[in-house]
Amino acid sequence: MSRKEQKTSKKATFMGIGLVSEITAYQSFILLGFTFFFAVIGINVLLITIGFIIWSLWNALNDPLLGYISDRTHTKWGRRIPWLMISFIPLAIMMILLFFPVLFIGIENEIGNFIYFLIIIIIFELFYTMYSLNLAALFPEVFLTKEERIKGNNIKQIFTIVGLLFAFILPGIFITGSYATPDSPLQYLLFGVIASIIVIAGAVIFLIFGPRERAEFQKEFEETPSFFNSIRSCVKNKAFMWYIPAQLANWFVYGMFPTVLPLYAEFVLGIEVPMLTSVMLLLTFLSAGLFMTLVWKPVVRKLGNRKTWMISMGVWIVLLIPLLFIQEFISGMIVFFLIGIGLSGSLYIVDLILADIIDDDELKTGIRKEGAYYGVNSFFLRLSNVLVILAVGIIFGYNGWLEFDPTPGIETIIGLKILVCVLPLIALVIAILVIYKYPLDGEKLANVTEGVKKLHEEKQSKI
Repeated sequence: MSRKEQKTSKKATFMGIGLVSEITAYQSFILLGFTFFFAVIGINVLLITIGFIIWSLWNALNDPLLGYISDRTHTKWGRRIPWLMISFIPLAIMMILLFFPVLFIGIENEIGNFIYFLIIIIIFELFYTMYSLNLAALFPEVFLTKEERIKGNNIKQIFTIVGLLFAFILPGIFITGSYATPDSPLQYLLFGVIASIIVIAGAVIFLIFGPRERAEFQKEFEETPSFFNSIRSCVKNKAFMWYIPAQLANWFVYGMFPTVLPLYAEFVLGIEVPMLTSVMLLLTFLSAGLFMTLVWKPVVRKLGNRKTWMISMGVWIVLLIPLLFIQEFISGMIVFFLIGIGLSGSLYIVDLILADIIDDDELKTGIRKEGAYYGVNSFFLRLSNVLVILAVGIIFGYNGWLEFDPTPGIETIIGLKILVCVLPLIALVIAILVIYKYPLDGEKLANVTEGVKKLHEEKQSKI
């Protein structure tokens, strides 16, 4: 391994450690949040849906605004690092408060718990976005060439699996009984404490040893356009607007699985042990980590990001179909492992594509606006969670499961299968049709890469 490759690996490793904090926080929220407030605390699905709609309206301002502010920041630590310093402690505290209502509200006060739920998810989103957006924005700034990004992305995805391991396995250690009916609601709170420690540890290691913004981008803030002009430039970018619906569809599937799996596993597959549910979901992501390198890395090198993403989603569609028919744990383990093959392609490619889009924008405008792009992107990713909850609310409402019942009927079982299989299939078909029109591919992408390389050389010469 050359010295340059060693340097790239070191940067990606510490960035990956910082990513562990982000993944642990967000995936814990997605895996446990809905089931906790619906099944354990007892909030009606309609109220939860209303809460997420209000949350999405907040995101419409929060995510793009934080991205814009990040682009406009100027300190001796760069644009991104100060926001990571500010956000990680509050984010860790939110992991505890997320499961706190059982201590001072109890589980009988539905309105009080709903208000608490709404406040917590809004504050959680503020600090999570502040952390995740700035960490993500560093990736295309730190890794500029295609080879650096592929290598950095390979290492980063390894740490994604580590974060998923914490988010999916640790709850099964601390929560007994089942996720829907735990032996004690306080077990959720204990997991929240452990998750908060992981968030702090990963963030501190990254902030001490992780990479910093390149010198040639230190003065980009001076030319960053106004907030509304930044947003306008993002939505006018043709490549970005073809990417967004495909990414939204993928994140709808990402969000649906952990949100509904605790209920699907218990009432469709008959799994009542939380650890087995966690292991089944983790197996999907371990499989994804394995097949990223074995399958999708060489395919990306040969066919490029766009074609590889389409192929991976096609594979994903085929492997989701058995979820309609399986009925027990062993078949569930096999199917969820195979699903990781399709999932891995999407996880591997999305950051590479967004980095290309940011390069294309820089070539046109002369300014890198990672914060603006990741901010707008984050808004749409959070919107996918609203679509997940709306879908759950509609299906549960139609099947008469708006309030949790530990003995659901056949209609509810069918509804759970629709949520984990049929709706994700539809979303992925839409994503393939959309990404077919994505323009940054082949010769056009090669021209962008060459043009940005020359632009960076010019910027470095002026330092």
